[in-house]
Amino acid sequence: MRKLIRYLSPYKKEAILGPLFKMLEAFFELLIPLLVANIVNEGIANGDRTYILQRCAVMLIFGVVGLVCSLSAQFFSAKAAVGMSRGIRHDLFARVGKLSFAETDRFGASTLLSRATADVGQVQTAVNLVLRLFLRSPFIVFGAMVMSFIVSPRAALVFLVTIPALSVVIFGIMLVGIPLSRKVQGALDRVVLRTRENLEGARVVRAFVREDASVREFVDENRELTHLQRFSGRFSALLNPLTYAILNLSILAIIYLGGKEVNTGNLRTGDVIALYNYMSQILVELVKLANFIIIITKACACAGRINEVLEAPEGMKVYPPENGDTPQHVSQKVEFCDVSLAYSKGAKEALSHIDFSIPSGKTVGIIGGTGSGKSSLVHLIPRFYDVSAGAVKIDGKDVRTLDERALRSRIGVVPQKAALFSGTIRENLLWGDAAADDDALFAALDAAVAGDFVRALPGGLDYRIEQGGRNLSGGQKQRLTIARALVRRPEILILDDSASALDYATDAALRRRIATLPFAPTLFIVSQRTASIRDADLILVLENGEIIGKGTHEELLETCPVYREIHTAQFGNGEEVGV
Repeated sequence: MRKLIRYLSPYKKEAILGPLFKMLEAFFELLIPLLVANIVNEGIANGDRTYILQRCAVMLIFGVVGLVCSLSAQFFSAKAAVGMSRGIRHDLFARVGKLSFAETDRFGASTLLSRATADVGQVQTAVNLVLRLFLRSPFIVFGAMVMSFIVSPRAALVFLVTIPALSVVIFGIMLVGIPLSRKVQGALDRVVLRTRENLEGARVVRAFVREDASVREFVDENRELTHLQRFSGRFSALLNPLTYAILNLSILAIIYLGGKEVNTGNLRTGDVIALYNYMSQILVELVKLANFIIIITKACACAGRINEVLEAPEGMKVYPPENGDTPQHVSQKVEFCDVSLAYSKGAKEALSHIDFSIPSGKTVGIIGGTGSGKSSLVHLIPRFYDVSAGAVKIDGKDVRTLDERALRSRIGVVPQKAALFSGTIRENLLWGDAAADDDALFAALDAAVAGDFVRALPGGLDYRIEQGGRNLSGGQKQRLTIARALVRRPEILILDDSASALDYATDAALRRRIATLPFAPTLFIVSQRTASIRDADLILVLENGEIIGKGTHEELLETCPVYREIHTAQFGNGEEVGV
């Protein structure tokens, strides 16, 4: 938690004023029982209405001043806490945007979202409570005990026994209750997961007639959650009876001792009432402090999760160039030199001994079954991941020796899943090149076979895309993502199965237009269709992360059984139509 305190630096004034006003409120609160004692001892005992009204007016003033102090403390504490969480979220979002693919995979998208929202919110709540209660509650507890000794040292001895007893009960229940709460939360997560699975997979459940089994599984998970909640609830329910039993015993002791002191003339009736009020204040503040510590405990765990992201390596390490990282064959634009890839240390290799080279301006087609490593291979070119062995070179230079921005500015990547952002078509295309004019945008759209449908949309380039592009068809989204990559006129263009939603005729038109681009990019096409890669200068056939076939379309039909099987399954013994 202390590592995040630096985010409070811009709010030092608020972080000081918040607790200060809370201490003032607590000070006035401690004076109220004395005023009540004076009213009873002097005003009521002597029948002096004027004295009573004067002391009531003073109490009212103290109450108003205390309220103002409380509101001021809340304002400054909230401003500091919200400002701190704003700074954390800003840096957290910036860091997530700069994490390497490997780090993003390690954390997972869901937990990154959770850390940036729920965890930061928990820290914000804790900071707010710290500024308001960290000094107030101990001040009230010890202040009430001191004031009780001022009223009656002998009767105040009860406080020396009551405070430790209440502390043991409250914090003991808290220490046992925290692990129980975690178990309850885990069981709740399982119930939510089961519910989500059944809702998302409702069609599958019905198709396989698994409704009864799904209900039984949910009932079992829910029964476990109910059992844990009951046990935790019963244990937590001990807090009120035990604390109030101790409190009432203490009050009886105070009344008994106070009564004896009143009878002997050493204490007055109003003083006994003041002692009773101080005891009530102590109980309330100890309960607040216990809840406060529970929240702090959770916040510390959340802060650790946040720091884990903030301290994660930013981007990819740039390695110093080696002697061999100089261009030797200018015509060889991209080289894979005995490359292997494992996504994590000790994991099975996703790619093994990949070795090929492709000259500038040529086309590489990559095909293979699901999970064969096609996407993994092309992700190494823009260095989304680092190789486990070997090297990927561009112009004879290992990509690990190049600056990330400089490397990726030369590459256009169209991922498997078309990703569009809410906004206009123009705003989405300008991701490729922020300085591009409308002519350049339409040139890219025409090359992606998207110009005609964009011109037909209301507003054209200013047509607004909804979140995730849900107001566009799958093919339209894919063509727009391809156009976005073409706007930057990349030297290397990677199409990672990005035409899967296109019909064969549109796919063929797309490839023809890309082949005639004036900037002639080196093209990598990942596809499940042999029709999409048949004209490639080099085709790689992958299986289990290894190249099992390499050559042109005609060569692979003769030499690679897997490629021939894929082609025959799609087109029989004839040739493709419309390509």
